[in-house]
Order: sequence, then C-alpha cells, then structure tokens
Amino acid sequence: MARDRGDRRVTPIATIGLALAVLAAVAGAAAGLGYRFGLWSLGTGFGMLRYTVYGAIAAVIVSALGAALARPGGGRRGLYRAIVGLAIGAVVLGVPLSYLRAARQVPPIHDITTDTAYPPQFVAILPLRAGAPNPPAYGGEAIAAQQQAAYPAIQPAHSSLPPDRTFDLALATAEDQGWEIVAAIPSEGRIEATDTTGWWGFKDDIVIRIRPEGSGSRLDIRSESRVGVSDLGTNAARIEAFLEDFEPRLAGSE
Repeated sequence: MARDRGDRRVTPIATIGLALAVLAAVAGAAAGLGYRFGLWSLGTGFGMLRYTVYGAIAAVIVSALGAALARPGGGRRGLYRAIVGLAIGAVVLGVPLSYLRAARQVPPIHDITTDTAYPPQFVAILPLRAGAPNPPAYGGEAIAAQQQAAYPAIQPAHSSLPPDRTFDLALATAEDQGWEIVAAIPSEGRIEATDTTGWWGFKDDIVIRIRPEGSGSRLDIRSESRVGVSDLGTNAARIEAFLEDFEPRLAGSE
C-alpha cells in the first residue's frame, strides 16, 4: 500500500473516492460531447448523465468517509485526496442539479418571441430544421401565456431610426453574439441565425424582423430550440442578451 510522509499509510478509501469523482467527471463531460459530435443519441447521452449523478453521489460519500479516516491526528493519511474527491464530486453533482432546479423555475417551453401575437417566421432556416423534433410553427396562445407570465420583460425594441439603419445595427449585434448568420435580407427586414450551445451542441434558431413603425422602426426577435420540451430559460436569456447589446447601440445612433 502506498505511503505518504511519515509512517502512516494512505487510506485506500480516499483514493477510491477520488477515482470515482474523476470517472464521474469524465463520464459527465463525455455525455454531452458525445452527443454533440454524433457519437450517440440524445437518449444515450442523458442516460450517461443519469449514471454520472449516481457516480458523483458515490464519490462524495466515499470521499467523505476517506476524509474522516484521514483526518488530522488519525491513523491514516490521504486527507488531500479525500478533499479533492469531495470537491470534484460536488461539482459534478451540482451541474445536473442546477439544470433540474432551472427546469422547475421556468415553464416547459422552448420558443420565445417579443411578438407572441404575430411572431417572426423562419424562412431560410426551415431546411436546416427538417426532421427536428420541435416544429417551426409557433405554439399559439398557450405558449404565449406561459411566456408572458415567466418573462414579462421580453418586449420589442422601438427605434426612431429608419428600418435600414436599424437592420444594420441588428445585424452587427447578431454577429457580435457569435451566432451563425444564415440569412440577412435588408429588403425584407429579416435576419436568421443559428446559435449552438457549448456542452451538448444543441442548435437553437433565431429570426429577427424589422418593420416600419411611424417615422421609425420596430424590431422583433424570436428564438426557438430544435430539440427539447423545456429550454431551461436559454432562449429567453439569449433574447435578453441580444437586446441588452442592441439597445445601447440604438440609443447611440438615434
């Protein structure tokens, strides 16, 4: 059995706890990355994530036992390993738990727009959504009611600028968000783009519509996930981030 400094032996419990934590972290990362790169289905990835949670729980329990055995003044060493195992296990466990908490705090919808009565429509992106579980058609009043209750601050942007100038600012903002621009048609006031999430690589589609409004213009934006019943608030956060960047640019140009 391995020895640290002095005569006390390293408790194997601390080593086992650390190993479990590392394996859980690797499995959790692989669950999303494997789906992103087409190595397995979404169901397989979620299954791996479920077992990752079990592994993280085991790692925390075993590491806590290892820390107790290797506590200062005890007969065994390995406290550092146990603490690292506890930390890694807690982080790995915390990620899916944060998703679960978010799912409970937001409505189970995946299509957010600043105009729930007449939402912007996808055109150029439609071929890219072929076969996607979530259809491109808006869900209607039921979805609108849930959005308005959960995200009342998501509203259109109004500008004193003509549509062409508003379009240019909107396109620059979309590009700065890191979205993949699929279509930008000034004559129609329409911008379409796709955003890819980092870990799982989920594809969410965005359409921006700019129309004349009085002597100025109005901008509406819609963001919809291709897969998933709930987006965990991702589409609303995306729209909010866009508007937070766009509105100061707009104010500086008016």
